[in-house]
Amino acid sequence: MWTSVPRPLQEVTTTLSRHAEPRAWLRAVSWLVGKARPHPRACATTMAVARDLAKRMDYSKGTVLYDLTGTADRCGVSTATVKRHVRVLRELGALAWVRHGSRRNLRLPGRSYTGTATIYAATIPAEFDEAVGHRLSGSGYGARVVGFTEAGRRASVDVARPARNPTAGKRASAGRAPQSPGPCPRVRKRDMSGGLKDTARGRAKGRTPSSASVGATGRLRRSAEQVARDVHVARGVRPLVSWTQPEGLRRLAYALRPLIDQGLGAHDIAAELHAWHLDRHPASPAAYLIARLRERAARETTAPGHHGVPSPEFTAAAVRVRGAEAGCVTGVRTARTPEPLTVEDLSRAEVIDLRSAAVTDPGLVRAAVDLLGEEQARRLYTHRLVRQARARGAL
Repeated sequence: MWTSVPRPLQEVTTTLSRHAEPRAWLRAVSWLVGKARPHPRACATTMAVARDLAKRMDYSKGTVLYDLTGTADRCGVSTATVKRHVRVLRELGALAWVRHGSRRNLRLPGRSYTGTATIYAATIPAEFDEAVGHRLSGSGYGARVVGFTEAGRRASVDVARPARNPTAGKRASAGRAPQSPGPCPRVRKRDMSGGLKDTARGRAKGRTPSSASVGATGRLRRSAEQVARDVHVARGVRPLVSWTQPEGLRRLAYALRPLIDQGLGAHDIAAELHAWHLDRHPASPAAYLIARLRERAARETTAPGHHGVPSPEFTAAAVRVRGAEAGCVTGVRTARTPEPLTVEDLSRAEVIDLRSAAVTDPGLVRAAVDLLGEEQARRLYTHRLVRQARARGAL
């Protein structure tokens, strides 16, 4: 005959029931309330309170805050009813105290009153394990299921068999046409007459490049050393450019590849990004960088080694930069004070042509330093080109 679990055995340290996770605990409570019915006060409201507790339980430990008022509101009952059915669960051996709540003020700073919350742990009594055929290891709260008895194994198989394939009978009764194989490409048979053939050599000749070195788009994949270098550069760029800092290193390194492939270092890339004068923080810095660099690459026209006739934009920009020191701006010589020239006065096409020409002509960098100052010259030609001009003795 069933007996109520006494109050001294309703603690985690003294209970005879084992701890459980929320899903297993709900199955046990459903059996205790619906099938076994050992407690006279157990009913549908008990299950409603148990479901509310299970929704808020820690998934692995099975512990939950009591939250008396909140449980009553969610279940649509009074606090007295919640107390009564939580007591039923304790007496069934399905709940145990982890910590008793207290109305004593904890005197936390900034709060006029704070009490101690009650914490319960989900437990499963031994009666349920015996009924379903569980074999346990250990005792009390630390016991765990390690297998099934023979009767429990047969019962589990009987329960699982109908649910394994519920629509099998329906599919068997419905007539179906055989699956059509569909169109099949013709495969030419190998000619086996005529002696031995060097099929291995022919197969080797027809091999495509290895997928390990060529990507889906046909571009060669980067080696591990190249990826490590990209990440190293991105790690140096991120502290220098504030709007890139929310992005992860690998995504940032991937977005900066076009600049890294140009031979730019971390400080050069940082100077390039600062020259964009971005006054907002993009939600996805890597996506913004990829879109901005692709847009710039689509507009750029590469001058192949500067052979042939320079473009009109380059000619005008070169005249403006070289002649500004002597007072020649846009072909007009002033007698006394030269017209001031800034980087903002140059168009995008002019900046591109000047940077391309400065790779082989450091004199353009020297003219910009003399005219605009070194800070503006670095904005125009980047730190890398200024360092190269200094190394060649142009500065």
